[in-house]
Amino acid sequence: MTRVARAEERAAWLFLAPSLVLFAIFTAIPVISAFFISFTQWNLFNEVTWVGLGNYIALAGDEIFAKVLGNTAYFVLVSVPVQIVLALLCALVLNRGIKGQTFFRVVYFLPVVTSTIAAALVWAWLFNSNFGLINAALSLVGVTDLPKWMGSTRWAMPAIIIVSIWQNLGYAMVLFLAGLQNIGKDVHDAAALDGATGWDRFWHITLPLLSPTTFFVLVISIIGSFQVFELVLVMTKAGPANATNTLVYYIYQNGFQFYQMGYASAAAMLLFLIVLAFTLVQYKLQRRWVHYG
Repeated sequence: MTRVARAEERAAWLFLAPSLVLFAIFTAIPVISAFFISFTQWNLFNEVTWVGLGNYIALAGDEIFAKVLGNTAYFVLVSVPVQIVLALLCALVLNRGIKGQTFFRVVYFLPVVTSTIAAALVWAWLFNSNFGLINAALSLVGVTDLPKWMGSTRWAMPAIIIVSIWQNLGYAMVLFLAGLQNIGKDVHDAAALDGATGWDRFWHITLPLLSPTTFFVLVISIIGSFQVFELVLVMTKAGPANATNTLVYYIYQNGFQFYQMGYASAAAMLLFLIVLAFTLVQYKLQRRWVHYG
């Protein structure tokens, strides 16, 4: 290696050092620590006791944890597809150059930069079954059997899903809009000259060329959905009857309410493995439907 190459390598490591140090302190070391803590029994006050796979075995037989897994799966399977479809539809409309396009982009993106806690507080008020505006609006259109929303095991999770979609829609929409604007207009014009209908152009041109963006949005949406926490904390506190308890909230409960750090760390490791498995499967399947270039 030449002297210039060595100097460039040292400079590169120098520029990377701050990010690597922060990554080690706030990500790598906590993750490794949580992995070892998951094999122990520790409540922050007493001495650490090694229990091996005891926490994982306990999780396997925990009925609440099974319910939490089901709630999280329900949240992911409903919120992610609906969010992606709505974001794509909004992006398609805005990409047509409608009047006030910039205004609508800002309006759709505002929830993304809004504090989740503040938004959850407002939405909790809107969903209030006694004086909330949502039930008031439903009653005006003739709905008599009004949902109790936060107090109902049936409607509490749909309410959380609605707020999550509202908050994250703008980010996915902006990504889709960027992808649509990278598709050359000449491709659509050539297809139109060949007699392709609007639906044909969308299905055979737009969607395939948009597949890398769709793949990226899908991956980050699934990862984000598995980590839902603030909405549950503020709006329902996992109730009623654990109907909205999710994996991250369950980890928070066991770690910082019940002080079962080993048990919480074991649940966190399982969450990590679930998210990793979903991500690897998506990267494996992308070869079948994602088209680059």
